[in-house]
Amino acid sequence: MSALMTALVYLLIGVALLAAVVLPQAIARLPLSTPMVLLGLGVGIGLVTPDQLQWIDPRTETALIEHVAEVTVLVSLMGVGLALDRPFSWRDRGSWRRWTATWKLLLIAMPLCIAAVFGLGWGLLGLTPAAALLLGAALSPTDPVLASDVQVEGPSTTGDGTETPTAQGDPAGQDDGDDIDEKDEVRFALTSEAGLNDSLAFPFVHAAVMLAVAGSAGGWIFRWLGWELIGKVALGLLVGVAVGALLGRVAFRARPRPLRVAEYGDPLLAIAALALSYGAAEIIGGYGFLAVFCAAVTMRSLERGDQYQAQMHGVIERLERLLTLAMLLIIGFATARGLLAALDWRGVVVALALVLVIRPAAGLLALAVGRPPRADRDRLPDQLRRKVIRQERAAVAFFGVRGIGSIFYLAWALEEHEFTDPNWLWSTVTFTIIVSVVLHGVLATPVMDRLERLRDRGGHACRGGRLA
Repeated sequence: MSALMTALVYLLIGVALLAAVVLPQAIARLPLSTPMVLLGLGVGIGLVTPDQLQWIDPRTETALIEHVAEVTVLVSLMGVGLALDRPFSWRDRGSWRRWTATWKLLLIAMPLCIAAVFGLGWGLLGLTPAAALLLGAALSPTDPVLASDVQVEGPSTTGDGTETPTAQGDPAGQDDGDDIDEKDEVRFALTSEAGLNDSLAFPFVHAAVMLAVAGSAGGWIFRWLGWELIGKVALGLLVGVAVGALLGRVAFRARPRPLRVAEYGDPLLAIAALALSYGAAEIIGGYGFLAVFCAAVTMRSLERGDQYQAQMHGVIERLERLLTLAMLLIIGFATARGLLAALDWRGVVVALALVLVIRPAAGLLALAVGRPPRADRDRLPDQLRRKVIRQERAAVAFFGVRGIGSIFYLAWALEEHEFTDPNWLWSTVTFTIIVSVVLHGVLATPVMDRLERLRDRGGHACRGGRLA
C-alpha cells in the first residue's frame, strides 16, 4: 500500500471514529440510529474510494470476519449482562417469574423463527435442507450489538450499595419477589432475549453443519440432542455462573482488601471476566457466548447498587462502540464492493418475510401463551392499561433486530463445511441485516416515545406490568 493510501486509511478511520463519538447524541431524537448512519458511511466509503483501497471481504476472508464478529458479540454480551437491573437467582421462584417474557421469546419465538425460515427456504424456495436450516439458525438470534435504541441503557446504581429509585419510587434492589425493578419492560425483554439467544442459536447452527456433512437426518440427531443442545448449554451456564460468582465475590467481598477491586475502581475486571468465562467454557466444550452473558448477570446480581458496576459497563460500552464501528464499516464497504451481488428474489423474500412477518408473528404468539401472573391480572384496572400491555407486546415482537451475531454464525458454519452457494448465503444474510437496521432504526425512536407517552397517560398504574 502506498503512502497516500495509508494516509487515506488514517483519514477515513478518523472520520469514522468522530462519527461514532458525535452521532449518538446528534441523532438521539431523530428517526435514525447510529448503526444506520455508520452502515451508510461504510457504503459511502466503498463507493468513493479508489479500487486500490482494499478492505475485508467476508466472502474471501471468512475466518477473519468470524473472529472480528465473535469478539464484537462477546463484548456486547458482557455489556448487556452488566446493564440489566433485574436480578436473577436460580433458587428464587419469583426471579424466574420476572423473566417470563424472556423464557417465552427464547423457547417459543426463536424455534418458531428457525422452523419458519427453514420451511420457507426448503419447501418454497428450493434450498437444500442444510442451507435452509443454516439460514434459519443464523438469522434467528436478535442482536445485542445493533439494538441499543431498544435496549436498557445501563446499570442503575447510586454508589452506596443501594439501587436508584425506579419509576414506582421504590428501591429496585428491595423487591419482594413481585415488584418489577425495570422501568421499561419492553427494553428489558429485548435486552435479556438478545443476551441469551445469541448463545442458544449455536446448537441449531451445529445441526445445519451436521446435516450438511451427513446429507440426511440420521444417528447424528441423538448426539446433537444430548451434547450440542443440552450438554454444551449446561456447561456454558455452569461456567458462566461460577466465574461470575467467584469474580464478583472477590471484587466486592474479599477479606484481603487489596483483592477488592471494586474499592479502587479498576473496571478492567469486566474484560477479565469475559476472557475467563469464554475461555473456560470453550476449553471444556460448553458455549462461550452463554458463559459470558451468565457471568455478567451473576456479577451484576451480587452487588447491584455499587457504582463499580457502572464503571465496568462504561469500559465495555466504549470497547463495544469501537468494535461495532469496525464491523459496520466492513459490512458497508463490502456491500458497496459487491457483497450483495448474488442476491436474488429468494433472498429478498427471506429477508422481508423474517423481519415483517415471521418474527412479529412468532413474538406475539410466544408472549400470548399462558396467563399473566395473578398479581398482574389484578393490576389491570382499566382499558388503558390493557392497551399499554398490547402495544408493549407488539413492540417486543417487532423489534427483533438482526445483526453481527448472524455474520458470526454464517462465517463459522462456512469455515466448518462447504455449503452450496455461499455467496448467496452472504448476500441474503447481509441484505436481511440491512433491512433490519434501516427499518428498526427508523421506527425505534418514535415507537419507544409513543409507548412512553402512553405509560405517562396511565401514570403509576401503567408502569411495571409484565408482558407475559
